[in-house]
Amino acid sequence: MQENQEKFMEKVYNLNQGKNLKYTILTMGCQLNENDSEKIAGMLEKMSYSECKDVKEADLVIFNTCCVRENAEERLFGKIGEIKKLKESKDVILAIGGCMMQEEVMVEKIKKSYPFVNVIFGTHTLQNLPENIYKAIIENRKVKDVIDIDGEIYEGLPIKRNDNFKASVTIMYGCNNFCTYCIVPYVRGRERSREPEMILEEVKGLAKEGYKEITLLGQNVNSYVGNDKIRNFADLLNEVCKVDGIERIKFISPHPKDFTDDVIDAIANNEKICRIIHLPLQSGNTKVLKEMNRKYTKEQYLVLAEKMKERIPGVVFSTDIIVGFPGETDEEFEDTLDVVRKVNFEQIFMFIYSKREGTVAAAREDQVPEEQKHVRFDKLKDLYESRVDENNDKYLNTHQKLLIEGKSKNNAEMLEGRTDTNKVVVFKPREGNKIGDVVLVNITETHKWYLKGEII
Repeated sequence: MQENQEKFMEKVYNLNQGKNLKYTILTMGCQLNENDSEKIAGMLEKMSYSECKDVKEADLVIFNTCCVRENAEERLFGKIGEIKKLKESKDVILAIGGCMMQEEVMVEKIKKSYPFVNVIFGTHTLQNLPENIYKAIIENRKVKDVIDIDGEIYEGLPIKRNDNFKASVTIMYGCNNFCTYCIVPYVRGRERSREPEMILEEVKGLAKEGYKEITLLGQNVNSYVGNDKIRNFADLLNEVCKVDGIERIKFISPHPKDFTDDVIDAIANNEKICRIIHLPLQSGNTKVLKEMNRKYTKEQYLVLAEKMKERIPGVVFSTDIIVGFPGETDEEFEDTLDVVRKVNFEQIFMFIYSKREGTVAAAREDQVPEEQKHVRFDKLKDLYESRVDENNDKYLNTHQKLLIEGKSKNNAEMLEGRTDTNKVVVFKPREGNKIGDVVLVNITETHKWYLKGEII
């Protein structure tokens, strides 16, 4: 497969010589999609395309889609309309890929309503993109390359990273959980883990290139399955921590039902692993959790969070919460607010429930009225924001190690970085400080959404 891919990359490269062709990629969705887009960019640059930000300058436009929320569809159709106008004035290749293209109803809608789309590819056929683009150019063919099987793992895809000091590394693909609100298992397939040696080789390569922070990616990272030497996610974390040059390690997303003691120990024993743990809650009510097919109770979640607080010094949590799941009552929603109070999340990613056709929850007749969803969402938002100042205060007069990420958005004379609990800190640099450095600062002020500090 890799030989075939390289053959078609070379063919397109030869076709494009001397033409100064440009590409742009619009990525929708999660960090897995962003990682896929980096691989798409890597292949395109091997085919002599150069990146541009303005879609009007592009000769090749790729939409890497998400299907988790309904508004993603609306956004995609609006963007396709923009390209239709662009196609009327110049010869542009439009390719649409990602999770949404694994839904047959979406593929048929695009083929029927937007016949000018040149290439449609799925999450399992990313590696075929060079061949599909070649066919679109040389044979003027409309290419649909989507398979319904779970897909294989292809190593060695070229990749163009979006950052020079932070990188994501996918450790597994797919999901076996079938939460009743989620379309991901249907479009990403069943769980497939990469060989640990390939993961470590990628991480070591990034360290040699000067990368400081690694995020390990998967739909459910703590169900990772390795081999006889590196058996599971805890083993993998311990091995990644041994890579010289890597200063910080993050991972998303774990599942509370699979968060085992050996993973907790790995975090506690390795200072490189960031102290903010993303622990998706979704709902704080046991009945709703059962109907979501989450396989843990409110009480089990709270016990897990408390265990991690006891065993991991300085740990804080971020989470995902869905408001207005079908059948959720006001009393059941209060359980969610109760968990928020008890765990005291550092960050909450809040979502109003959105029906995804093909899921169990979408077929339910007891959908919560939109107005009621928004009332609950505002309650959750108000509770979270009421605790931000208190959470920030614990950082005052503490020493925090920062990874410098760039200039402050509000003051060009200041730099900003993040703590290992993901708090943004703004500070005045000293001579020689640059993006990608790790520095130690003393926190001197707190503001709602950021901290201020001084280099020690």
